[in-house]
Amino acid sequence: MTDGDTDLEVFLDQAFDAQERISSGDLQRRALAADLSAELMTRIDALPEGEYAQDEALEALHELPT
Repeated sequence: MTDGDTDLEVFLDQAFDAQERISSGDLQRRALAADLSAELMTRIDALPEGEYAQDEALEALHELPT
C-alpha cells in the first residue's frame, strides 16, 4: 500500500463519518476542503457521477488509472 492509498483511505474514513452514502460531487468538495494532494484530487475528480458507499468509492477509485 502506498502513501497515496493510505491518505485516500484516511480521507474516505473522514468523509464518510456518520454518512452511509455520499455523492461524487460531495466527495470532490470534501477533498478540496481537506487540501488533498494533486494526485488524489485528480483521482477523486475522475470518479464517475453517482452516490457511493465508502467501500464502493474506494473500489472505484482503485480501478481508475493512476
